[in-house]
Amino acid sequence: MKKVSFAEFGGPDVLHLIDADEPHAGPGRIRIAVRVAGVNPVDWRIREGQILGAHPTELPSGVGIDASGVVDEIGEGVEGVEIGDRVFGEGSSTYAEFAVLGAWARMPGELSFEEAAGYPSVVETALRIIRETGVRPGQTLLVSGASGGVGSAVLQIARDRGIKVIGTAGAANQDYLRSLGALATTYGEGWAERVRQLGPVDAALDLSGSGVIRELVGLTGDPRKVISIADLGAPDLGVRFSGVAGSVPDALAEAAALISRGKLHIPVEKAYPLAEAAAAHIDSKAGHTRGRRIVGGG
Repeated sequence: MKKVSFAEFGGPDVLHLIDADEPHAGPGRIRIAVRVAGVNPVDWRIREGQILGAHPTELPSGVGIDASGVVDEIGEGVEGVEIGDRVFGEGSSTYAEFAVLGAWARMPGELSFEEAAGYPSVVETALRIIRETGVRPGQTLLVSGASGGVGSAVLQIARDRGIKVIGTAGAANQDYLRSLGALATTYGEGWAERVRQLGPVDAALDLSGSGVIRELVGLTGDPRKVISIADLGAPDLGVRFSGVAGSVPDALAEAAALISRGKLHIPVEKAYPLAEAAAAHIDSKAGHTRGRRIVGGG
């Protein structure tokens, strides 16, 4: 089978499309014929060799954790899924023609493989960090860097729970944030004052790691009300860095329910062939994404 792999840590040029042995589903796992893999910042952070305790890496390594596809092998002890089922979930080395998943859910009938691949780790992250802020219905959540996959999920899930949301993003994504129910403003000089003009903030999320932790603490008045998933220096300012996943199966079940109710939709901004995984990483790291990027679709 074809698989994207890297044999050393480094830039996007270390990624290569290779011929590899097919993986097989062990106990408690399933294998899918991958239709689409989701592109996440954690993918290129691992490739660069950043310290990510939740994702220990042994070289050579495959790439990717999210995928959608069709079940073609079921491991011992697995129940509730059949060969041929359309599923989305989280596993390892998903930039490939076949991948093994450790967590999955059946795809809602109206969901495409392209869109489904963008949900697993994104929705898990969104649910986890909303919970960690302690923000409640009727309160206001500020989301810095809100137009990407996690931000798109946070805005929609929070609004569904009765939480008011303020989002920051580039000028080109202001209407997109408003379409998700957020009060929107641009980042850049004077952004914190623009947020203040939109109203008081009860909790805040840093999704882009753009050096805004001090301002977020100032806006909430308490570092314990700020969570970052992108700034490893956040703990130096008393802010929690959230990087360890919770229950992915529970997150997938909630994602499927939200999608079925029409309360969650994350658009696919761009699809890349497997052979262009390096370009997908370059674009992901550059940011300014509206929704998600995927590999293998289109």
